[in-house]
Amino acid sequence: MENENLQNYKKIEGLTPKEIVNKLDSYIIGQEKAKKAVAVALRNRIRRIMLSEDIRDEVAPKNILMIGPTGVGKTEIARRLAKLVNAPFVKVEATKYTEVGYVGRDVESMVRDLMAVAFNNVKKEMEESMREDSKPRVEEKLLDLLLPGSEKKTKKNEDEIDIDLSKLEIVPFNGTPEEAQKLMDEQNKKFAEMQAAEEKRIEDEKKSTVSDKTREKFRQMLREGLLEDREVEITVRRQNRMPSMEIITGGSMEDLQSGMMEIQNMLSGRNQKKKTVTIREARKFMTEEVLDSMIDADKVSDIARERVEQSGIIFIDEIDKIATKGGEGHGSNVSREGVQRDILPIVEGSKVSTKFGVVDTTHILFIAAGAFSLASPSDLIPELQGRFPLRVELESLSKDDFKRILLEPKNALTKQYTALLGTEGLKISFTDDAIDRMSTLAEELNSKSENIGARRLHTIMEKVLEEISFDANEHSGEEIKVDSAYVDKMLENVIQDQDLSRYIL
Repeated sequence: MENENLQNYKKIEGLTPKEIVNKLDSYIIGQEKAKKAVAVALRNRIRRIMLSEDIRDEVAPKNILMIGPTGVGKTEIARRLAKLVNAPFVKVEATKYTEVGYVGRDVESMVRDLMAVAFNNVKKEMEESMREDSKPRVEEKLLDLLLPGSEKKTKKNEDEIDIDLSKLEIVPFNGTPEEAQKLMDEQNKKFAEMQAAEEKRIEDEKKSTVSDKTREKFRQMLREGLLEDREVEITVRRQNRMPSMEIITGGSMEDLQSGMMEIQNMLSGRNQKKKTVTIREARKFMTEEVLDSMIDADKVSDIARERVEQSGIIFIDEIDKIATKGGEGHGSNVSREGVQRDILPIVEGSKVSTKFGVVDTTHILFIAAGAFSLASPSDLIPELQGRFPLRVELESLSKDDFKRILLEPKNALTKQYTALLGTEGLKISFTDDAIDRMSTLAEELNSKSENIGARRLHTIMEKVLEEISFDANEHSGEEIKVDSAYVDKMLENVIQDQDLSRYIL
């Protein structure tokens, strides 16, 4: 288990902070300070794993607090960082938690969510590694569906009669000739019964040989893809495993409810049902069933738990919404401060019970983020502030940033819309002046109304391409060029009416 996770770290140990920043640049424009902070934090995690055991546990992660308006890349930086190193990652909203004793989700559920993500990731990795080995077993199951009763059995190959004479009784005889004749008749009768049984075995074996030939013929047809549309009846089982006692002893209310539902389904027989599907669909079900039986769930849990404890990342968004401004402690602020105090031990390091086992949060990296427009980081309780030693302020996006966002990232909006409309046979392109005009409008609208960062580009692009997207199928094979004049034409009425632009853009 530990070796597998060490191998995972060895794959990424060559990632220097500069290389990490370069990879993040492929998706996120600007915010160099934030990128450097997360790159160093990630590199320190790799360095810690390489330390000797006596000092490794003493090195705590340097949690990060990101401060900046919405839409500037806070969440995207954390998400891309997790994908980069294949680390378990979960994003949670601080506002959805309530203080212990109130109705709502408790803060420990964020660790349970992270563990569930890690379990699914490790399970998928194992399934991919075993997929090739599962194919022969899946093939046999499909043949069993196509030829019911033709399952392979162990048979003798000889066609000759083979009678076990040891089953005949040989006893000394001292009686009369009549008694001797009677005994011989009984022995002959037993021998005849054994001979008939053996002849039946040979006949059955001949039939079975014919069945084997048919099975091999169907196997060849199956491999050639000639049976993909043939329908068969299969029994589909729910993937949920038998609920463990950990659900009751240390899980959340959601886990308890889920476990009780699983028990109810098993008792009522609702955890399986018959379906008529094609061989193509049946192969998917059979593959899942075979892979599920091949995977050791306990081993998956152990690897996932180790991965969570050593490389897990929890992103806590909207943390400014639970800050109590000016230290006020009445009304709803009481609950906000209570949530902060509940989060504190999780960030400090504590043991949380999950249905996959107990998870130690000491070395999980926590990245908190918030706009802090109505409150400041100093409004958080001092103990929580101290657990986020690295503070990074993200800058608002400018016109130049918007232009780069529209063109440079791998997932740039212009590339996305070009690909989407390309599926309709419509080729669309954007001129430089169109990109410049949309960037200018995004900056102006963010300054005049609420600053929603790069998300403003989504609303502008949707409005600009509304007519083209609606009639795309009618323009298949055509080429459309979007320029600044077209942008102004589509947004003219909205931009002139300030009240309308607040609602539409």
